Amino acid sequence: MKAKILILSLIGCIATSIISAQSLSLIPLPQSVETGEGEFVFKDKLVAQITPQAKEVFDLFAKDFSRATDIKIKQIQKSSKAQLELNLVASLPAEGYTLKVTKEKISIAASQPAGFFYALQTLKQLLPRNVMAGVPDSSVRRWSIPCVEIEDAPRFAWRGFMLDEGRHFFGKEAVKRVIDVMAAYKMNRFHWHLTEDQGWRIEIKKYPKLTEVGAWRESKGLGYGNVKPDTEHYGGFYTQKDIREIVEYAKARFIEIVPEVDIPGHSQAAIAAYPEILACDPENKHEVWLWQGVSADVINVANPKAVQFAKDVIDELTELFPFGYIHLGGDECPVNKWRENEQCKARLAAIGSQNYRDLQIDFYKQLHDHIAQKPKDKQRRLIFWNEILYGNTSMLSNDITVMAWIGANQAAVEAAKRGMTTILSPQIPYYINRKQSPLPTEPMSQGHGTESVEAVYNYIPMNNVPAELQSKYLGVQANFWTEWVVEESVLQYLMLPRLAAVAEAGWTAQQKRNYEDFVNRLQAEKAYYEKSGLNYGKHVIK
Repeated sequence: MKAKILILSLIGCIATSIISAQSLSLIPLPQSVETGEGEFVFKDKLVAQITPQAKEVFDLFAKDFSRATDIKIKQIQKSSKAQLELNLVASLPAEGYTLKVTKEKISIAASQPAGFFYALQTLKQLLPRNVMAGVPDSSVRRWSIPCVEIEDAPRFAWRGFMLDEGRHFFGKEAVKRVIDVMAAYKMNRFHWHLTEDQGWRIEIKKYPKLTEVGAWRESKGLGYGNVKPDTEHYGGFYTQKDIREIVEYAKARFIEIVPEVDIPGHSQAAIAAYPEILACDPENKHEVWLWQGVSADVINVANPKAVQFAKDVIDELTELFPFGYIHLGGDECPVNKWRENEQCKARLAAIGSQNYRDLQIDFYKQLHDHIAQKPKDKQRRLIFWNEILYGNTSMLSNDITVMAWIGANQAAVEAAKRGMTTILSPQIPYYINRKQSPLPTEPMSQGHGTESVEAVYNYIPMNNVPAELQSKYLGVQANFWTEWVVEESVLQYLMLPRLAAVAEAGWTAQQKRNYEDFVNRLQAEKAYYEKSGLNYGKHVIK
């Protein structure tokens, strides 16, 4: 009888532990969570022992934490009185960490600053959500967190989000708010789509007309079908000072910025600024485009001056963005103007091809070779949309990365077979600018509302990919295109909470992911969004 009671007691304890683990609203879900009994209660002052490698990371955390809780933090390097410890453990993965909470102490270990940063993001999520938002909450009288032991590291190295500002310009404070949300969910790549047919958004010193002319158009909304351009003078761009400010802001949150200058297609704004260099038909009128869709106006890739223009732009991007990648677009590039251009015809014959797509590959090869001649610290890897696979990529080095969006699963496999690394960014369902519900209350955007939170969450990255190709998969990325999205509040509404679902796909092992559990954990994000002043979709958040 006593044995039976003991067994029932143990089962009860295990059940309680499981329920407690599931009730922790952690997004993305850590790799291992074990709950204990009791809690750690914060006093008016927190003594923190900080390893030097975590100093800058902890300073950022301490600022938000103290503002939100009014708890003072005293930092020391060694003391038996410390209630919070950050210790260096070299054996942990680069972005991994451990977090142990007992009634007496909070202990964090990591091998790199990024690991400490992610551990502190998890610590914030264990607290009331005003701490994530970095704002006070007078209703909280007692600050505590449950006793728990977490071991964690991401599944994928690339956990990205792309924002298109070529079509609509939001400004640096809006971009910082996007970066804050990404950081909260442990995402680490901000792909910044800065140029389009409809606008050029980054100052390039050598080519001032790119922003004097290319950053402005005569319609705020973009024409589409029966919707006509509205004739409002509209635009904006980032100065190089703005860029440096945002770069530093992102670096402090362990987010690398991947700038995209989309060439040679989607380039009408640049062509309007410098038709004498870039246009296939410079004798004709060129203006920043006022419409959605794909413009037929593309850069004359056979003109040496256009190639030099691209090299010069890359040189300035390299100085502004001290990260590993530059994205050169490559999607949806019509070839009709090349077919009619004598320089292009001659260049195609010179490279021994009859496929006009190979002119694009040849253009990229010249840019790749230009980058390869730079000092090692100035070299960048190039990323392209998966249309690059339509050309003879053997002309290029295979050290490029393919971002797979259209027919994403098949395109990623093809890129991997060709020896290239790849990032999964499937149009369906990871284009989170599309409507997330069929309800008539949804804002105007693309799609039919089938890209729900559930559909986004249930996409399985790298599903059934042969083992020998899996090392070529860098990770996942959500994209946000702004043809219809003019206001920041709509950007936020469509982005949230679907971005959290993509973040979990990038971080959490597939076998641990469960949609119903995710929705339960998602309920706590309502407080985070609202205290941060963020708009969000309420379809699955009560």
